Amino acid sequence: MPSQRRKRPTVQRLRQKLRELHPRHDLVRFVHRLTGLLHAVFAHPKSTDQTQAAAAAPASATPPTTRLAHRHHHREATPLAPPRQTPPGYQSIRCVTPTEHEEGLHDHPPPGVPYHPYRPYRSYEDFRAAEAYHLRELQAIEELREARRRASTGLSYERLVASNWASRATSYRGPEFSLETFKSQDFIVKDFIETLSDTAVPASRRSGNPTRQVAFDPKPLIRTFEHALARLGTLSEDLELQENELSGSVRRAEAQHSQKTESLGRKLEDAIEQFNRLDNSLNGGPSDGVDGETGGNVAVRIGERLEELDRQRQRAQDAKFLIQCWLEVSERGDLSSLEDVRRLGGGDGKVRCAHIARQLLRLSHRLDPENLQMNGQRTNGADASGQNGAPPKKHNTREIIEKFLEMLEKDLLKQFDDFYRRQNFDGMRECAAALRDFNDGASVMGLFVNQHQFFIDRSQLVTEEVAGDSETWDRLADPDAEPPGVDPSLQSLVDEVRLVVQEESFIIKKAFPYSDEVLIRFLQRVFQQSIQARLEMVLEKANSISSLAFLRSLQAARSYIGSLVEDLKSHGLTEHPEPVTSQVAAMLDQQLEDLFIPYLLGSSYIEREKKNLEELYSSLLFKFTVYQSKRRKIPTSYLGSLSQRGRELFASAKDAYMERLRSADISSSQRSMMLRLAGIKEADSDKEIEVSEEDGQLSLPVAKRMLKWLAEGVGRGLELSGGNDTPKDVQAMLGLLLSHVGEIYLETALDAAAELAASQENIKNNPPDISYLYSLRTAIGILHLLQMSINTVLLPLASTSLIIRREIEKTTNTTISNLETKISNILQKTIDVVLSWTTKLLQGQKKQDFRPRDDDLVSLGAETPTCLAVTRFLDKVATQATATLSQPALGLVLSELAIGLRSQLLDHFRRFTVSLTGGLVVSKDATKYAELVRGWPTSGSSAADAAGKRGSQDGNKKSANVGPGGFEKGGMDILVEVANLFVIGPEALRERLRGVSGAEREALRSFVRNREDAGSVGVQAVLAGV
Repeated sequence: MPSQRRKRPTVQRLRQKLRELHPRHDLVRFVHRLTGLLHAVFAHPKSTDQTQAAAAAPASATPPTTRLAHRHHHREATPLAPPRQTPPGYQSIRCVTPTEHEEGLHDHPPPGVPYHPYRPYRSYEDFRAAEAYHLRELQAIEELREARRRASTGLSYERLVASNWASRATSYRGPEFSLETFKSQDFIVKDFIETLSDTAVPASRRSGNPTRQVAFDPKPLIRTFEHALARLGTLSEDLELQENELSGSVRRAEAQHSQKTESLGRKLEDAIEQFNRLDNSLNGGPSDGVDGETGGNVAVRIGERLEELDRQRQRAQDAKFLIQCWLEVSERGDLSSLEDVRRLGGGDGKVRCAHIARQLLRLSHRLDPENLQMNGQRTNGADASGQNGAPPKKHNTREIIEKFLEMLEKDLLKQFDDFYRRQNFDGMRECAAALRDFNDGASVMGLFVNQHQFFIDRSQLVTEEVAGDSETWDRLADPDAEPPGVDPSLQSLVDEVRLVVQEESFIIKKAFPYSDEVLIRFLQRVFQQSIQARLEMVLEKANSISSLAFLRSLQAARSYIGSLVEDLKSHGLTEHPEPVTSQVAAMLDQQLEDLFIPYLLGSSYIEREKKNLEELYSSLLFKFTVYQSKRRKIPTSYLGSLSQRGRELFASAKDAYMERLRSADISSSQRSMMLRLAGIKEADSDKEIEVSEEDGQLSLPVAKRMLKWLAEGVGRGLELSGGNDTPKDVQAMLGLLLSHVGEIYLETALDAAAELAASQENIKNNPPDISYLYSLRTAIGILHLLQMSINTVLLPLASTSLIIRREIEKTTNTTISNLETKISNILQKTIDVVLSWTTKLLQGQKKQDFRPRDDDLVSLGAETPTCLAVTRFLDKVATQATATLSQPALGLVLSELAIGLRSQLLDHFRRFTVSLTGGLVVSKDATKYAELVRGWPTSGSSAADAAGKRGSQDGNKKSANVGPGGFEKGGMDILVEVANLFVIGPEALRERLRGVSGAEREALRSFVRNREDAGSVGVQAVLAGV
């Protein structure tokens, strides 16, 4: 293989090897190995010394031709070893390239570099020598090319080569790097090796023509890596020196640390030993060699004894001073010593002065009673003054001491007020502590509370009337509107109280040693004077509007003031940021309860709620009751049996309501609200009330309004008076609800519907009117809503009392059962009326309809007129029932109608003789009836769909097994099967009747006998066989 092709893979493998070296020691080791390898391959052993000597000599001392020959010529004195036999497959190391052939370089080698022909190498040494020769030859050829390119400049070949080697020997400087290069975190060994390799290649070669093949020159790499190796060695030595220095410093520091630790350990042991000795000496332990009584226990007893002696000394001094003051007041009539203490003693002196004055007053009560005579009383020959023969002179000590105490108290109160105005909390605290002995501080607490600016300002606002626009009060009295909330004036007061109390609690805590007592008194004054006065005014104003306005205002006030109490508790007041103490919390709860006790005590609240609901319900149902009372007065034949009690009930309800409107107890605003709910005007209250049919109909929105008002009252009751009385209150509310919604509203409407249903039985010429079913559907919806409301809202609230809960359930079940019975009776009456009219229509069936003449064969394609009349009527009834009733009531009604119709039609077909052509008419009618009933939404349809249609042989079993709960979808198919009995021939008839027995056989025989050809031989044979 030519050498020019072998050069590039060799360089690539070298660079790849350099990139794979990561650790620095691997790099150094590789550079060492690479340098030795390059020296072994390219450096001649004898020419190396000569080359160095030539390089050391000046450039001018040796001619260029000699230096070139010396450097590149392979001397004849050292010939290559004789070549061995070329191994198979090997080629020459050096081949002539096409470029060299064109330039003639292979024929004319450079001066001093003879061209050697190919000699196959015989060993590894031969290969190394041949490779070295090959590289030198390539370098010489490259220099010759350079000389030819520079020929135009006048430089000779020898001078050019000499200048190149001189510049290389004198100007080479290897890459510079230091320890900082390797300290960087971004240092990568591959990049470092590539940098060294790039710096070793001359710039001219890197930027030359890439298409030209240049011989590989390893010497720049050798010099670069030698320099790098030397530099790395120097750095390694520097690192080793630094490491040795640091190691020595570490060893010295460790030795010093060990010595210091040992010294501190000894000192710690000494301290522990001294502490143990001191502890044993104080505790009287046996280790100190002395008696235990001389140790710490003795010191404790000595300290206690000293404290006791100090207290005795203080009591003796106080007793001495007390006796001195008593002598002064009893003998001289003054308290100069106490005056000095009061003036000069400061805060503690004032406290001591007040305490001694109180003791002097007690001494005066015991030693100087009021019944003591002022003059002439002697005891054992001595006068009262203790001097014989001297005139007695007594002073009123009690009066003097009381005057002093009064003066001291006034002085302290005045100082407290001055300190309060200047916000001197320390001075206030001293005065408050001194005034504690005067009625337990009642005077100073009263001064602080009574003179507070909040009460002074609010005292002028208490007399103001409750403001508010008329729209707010109208919303408050409107039961259908949302409550507007608390009164603005009360809200403003409560908000101000919240801020004032939080601010003053800070002052109370700093100014009073007994801050909780002062805070309690301040809060009591706030609740009992300010809040209670405004609350009474607001409730009085609301009560003048309506009962509902009063209840809503009471609830809003209770909620808002309750939030004030909770905010004060969470704020902490004097304990801020911690919650208030249990004493203050209990006081706040008690004040809240005291505010509303007058309105919630006993049964007063629930009576107000009942009164409010009665007014609302009566107003809402006024026109309904008037309409029902007028309806009952209509002279009709079926009304004769109605009870007089019902008429009197409605008449009394109307009169009571009108009397309530005319009463002076209600305000004008409440009267307006009641008239608005009743739907009448003020001018019409004294006239006859005009009502329409719509006023007498049931309305689901009306029932929802009534239940909504009840729910509002129940929620309000839970918030205001929730407790042990809740089950009783719920029971009272339930009675009111059942009375108005159940009896007055639902039961009355159902009675009216029952009367209308009963009246339809007496109508003979016109079809029955079942329009009352519309009100029946509304009644069922209201009843369901009523039951659900009771079970959801009221019953859970009565769970705490088992007896009341059972009573509520019993009352509710009785009322609901009564109403459901009325609804069932109305539906049954409706079914009876419809079937009665159907019977009347079927009676109009002509005998010739089922025995037509030959000229009536044209009419065989249509149903009979009776069938058409029945189906039209029943279709109208089903349409009205579907529009007015809902499941399951609709399904039950239509099922009953279907069962009754089927029974009527079977009896109807038994009464007629049917000819063969008449059998076709019967089939048409039966099919029409079956299609009509099949389209009804009966409750048994789904069951019939699942079971599928049965065969015609068990048709009678269907009618026998149908109960009141539903009707099969194919239940009318038996009519078609019966009609087939009139059409089929004797043989088919025999097959139809085969296997039939019992009641079904007799029923089928009765139909077969109605055939016109029943007397024929074939039919008689069939009947005989059956």
